[in-house]
Amino acid sequence: MKKSVFDPEHQQQDLSSKIIVGLERVSQAFKVLLWEKAKQLGLSPIQIQILIFVAYHKSAYTNVSFLAKEFNVTKPTISDAIKVLEKKGLIIKDTSSSDSRSYSIFLSDQGKNVVAETEDFAHPLASQLKHVAAGEKEALFKTLGNLIYQLNQQGILTVQRTCFACTFYTKDGTGHYCRLLERKLRHTDIRLDCNEFEGKPES
Repeated sequence: MKKSVFDPEHQQQDLSSKIIVGLERVSQAFKVLLWEKAKQLGLSPIQIQILIFVAYHKSAYTNVSFLAKEFNVTKPTISDAIKVLEKKGLIIKDTSSSDSRSYSIFLSDQGKNVVAETEDFAHPLASQLKHVAAGEKEALFKTLGNLIYQLNQQGILTVQRTCFACTFYTKDGTGHYCRLLERKLRHTDIRLDCNEFEGKPES
């Protein structure tokens, strides 16, 4: 019988299982912090996530189809969230697309104010990382970056905008290189969310 990563007895013998459980705990902390902020403003967590995402990403990413992939939820779930945000005056729909069924969303002034109030919800996590040594932080980032890329390759994470999957990225014996920026990259320069990202063509 295969051992479960959630079995405390097995965890004592398997470091990978401990790491997985640790990632789950961090995920729980993220959800708790997001829920607390959502309750204060009478919004749902996904509504807050949409507002923050729209604030920092180009309009090509702010349509229903892309947002559904970004947050791994159904299109109706995103559509319902957008209806509420529009009713509250937090977003504006841009229906100038040639496809009348498609639209992008932008923040209204009120929506920008809400983002300013909510985007610090992850601050407790960020403040804890300030106490982690630079070398340990870099190693953690490298591991997370590789894990995110592999999960995307397996189809578990549907969207990623990391250098490793970008058509501008190359790696050789001398390290990482970005053909768009035309420069070598340190591992800490690798991006997990890049607005210039272009996926590699399928082979």
